[in-house]
Amino acid sequence: MKNFAKIISLVIVAAMCIALASCGAAPKTVDDIKEAGQLVIATSPDFPPFESIENNKVVGIEIDILNLLAEELGVELVIEKMDFDSVLPGIQAGKYDIGVSGITITDERKENADFTNPYFMAAQVIVVKEGSSITCKADLEGKKISVQTGTTAEDYCTKNGYEVSAFQANNDACSALTTDKVDAWVVDNEVALAMTAETEGLVVLEEYMTEEPYGFALLKGSDELVEELNKYIDAWVEDGTIEAIFEKYGTVYVAPTK
Repeated sequence: MKNFAKIISLVIVAAMCIALASCGAAPKTVDDIKEAGQLVIATSPDFPPFESIENNKVVGIEIDILNLLAEELGVELVIEKMDFDSVLPGIQAGKYDIGVSGITITDERKENADFTNPYFMAAQVIVVKEGSSITCKADLEGKKISVQTGTTAEDYCTKNGYEVSAFQANNDACSALTTDKVDAWVVDNEVALAMTAETEGLVVLEEYMTEEPYGFALLKGSDELVEELNKYIDAWVEDGTIEAIFEKYGTVYVAPTK
């Protein structure tokens, strides 16, 4: 009898755990954001020129865009800093309103999160040391590549059979190249240009690994909020507002394909 009672108790506890796990956070509406008075974003601020830290403050292209969105909604922008591979899980758990840090919109990611319309067309590039024998993508065969954990660079390189060393921060991925722990570093083009400008002896190759649309991530089911944000993003892509923000940071803007 005691064993039977114990089994029943375990079944009940297991059922409760399953029920709690299935009860995710409710997607926020525009009114929810306005009532809270805050737009809370999750970001990994090691991704210049999109996000970086200057004078203990997070700045960058996406921060400027999100500040504009917060102004349109009449709320304060609140920035939560973390490693990149914590951004999307935090959005999926409902901890934050929007996830940013040069997030590529992919079919796989769309299964677990909603995305705004793209605001920029990015590309993955190869960074090597000056004088490297690697001059194009074909030369990467048999070489060791550094990437940032949780990125599409990691996903692409892993799926294509390259030997990958993944790091929490792009600073560490870059350092792995400069200290000869890897042969090349794969990262978004704009980040590569910004970081190699401050790191002597590195070269960004011309051939792209991939081309990818950037957008902002939200909790699955956030249809109304996504629709509201898209109104502004689409208008700013069309009227040159976002392009002007890129120019402010000395970055070439590539509009997303329609």
